[in-house]
Amino acid sequence: MSQQTNGAGPLVEVESLKKYFPIHKGVLGREVGRVHAVDDVTFSVREGETLGLVGESGCGKSTLGRTIVRLLEPTDGIVRFEGQDISKLGARKLRPLRREMQMVFQDPYASLNPRKRVGSIIGSPLKIHGVKAEERKKRVQELLATVGLSPEHYNRFPHEFSGGQRQRIGVARALALNPKLIVADEPVSALDVSIQSQMLNLLDDLQRELQLTYIFIAHDLGVVRHVSNRIAVMYLGKLVELSPAEELYQRPIMPYTEALLSAVPIPDPDLSEQRERIVLQGDVPSPISPPSGCRFHPRCRYMTDICREVEPPLTDYGRGHLAACHHPLNVDKETLAQVEVSRRHTPETADERVSPQEPGKETAKPIPGSR
Repeated sequence: MSQQTNGAGPLVEVESLKKYFPIHKGVLGREVGRVHAVDDVTFSVREGETLGLVGESGCGKSTLGRTIVRLLEPTDGIVRFEGQDISKLGARKLRPLRREMQMVFQDPYASLNPRKRVGSIIGSPLKIHGVKAEERKKRVQELLATVGLSPEHYNRFPHEFSGGQRQRIGVARALALNPKLIVADEPVSALDVSIQSQMLNLLDDLQRELQLTYIFIAHDLGVVRHVSNRIAVMYLGKLVELSPAEELYQRPIMPYTEALLSAVPIPDPDLSEQRERIVLQGDVPSPISPPSGCRFHPRCRYMTDICREVEPPLTDYGRGHLAACHHPLNVDKETLAQVEVSRRHTPETADERVSPQEPGKETAKPIPGSR
């Protein structure tokens, strides 16, 4: 799905973005805590690019995606779309921008209204933006053909379709207003493996034909490798690694990324036997009261005292590879002597003065496979 993005400017810029959910208690609804779903995240997405967003369940991926397209209002921080700050815009001023930013939801069964026909579901965005009925029907039938369905499906209900067909309906709805950005929230996770490839090929074709930009949220790191130009890894609301896709698979720097990659299946049984499978110990800490220092330290096998006490800054290791770790993997002392802390990407709570000094170990062989 990757496109050449050389020279393309950023379509979306996220700067120090935070999204907290308050927890209320008692008759008066007193706030007793906050869920730190997205906590000081900074990155950008270039036009025509696919940015993969990965991490465990509950790390804040979906919340981040919804906040970027303003289905959720950010607690703090800035979201820029084509250079315009949209983070504080009201509903009226956001309406014209809704044409440019759309979302494909994770569950193809829950995201479609079972009481409405397909023509009404796909045509709803067109109706909201004032497109006349005759033009709407023609456009919906064109969209059905674009995503590989028949225009005759216009009057059917969602229950008459398979999971893969329902997801195609969701894609058609997202394409209705000719957007520039699509946030795809695990668009293939609920589908059979054979259907997944069809959906990925469809998204790839649509990106080439319509010059789309994707933020692709997924659990399956094999899928993410196939579709992404760059990959961002999140843990407990924080961005912990950001890298070009192949660079991440060849040289993971953050121990959490190493653990995620160790779970990716390898088709060669001999290579699979040689590879170390890393099983993280313990549960994910509560996002209501995150650990001090590095949020991954309670589960990290390389943890030392500094990991408990100081949050690591996001450090630039060259070639666009950023990682937040006091003991980076696959990095030697000579490289460490040359790296610089990325002040743009580092959260306020991290200590920019504490750049990594001690390298971690060299990890196992890179995961084979080509994009």
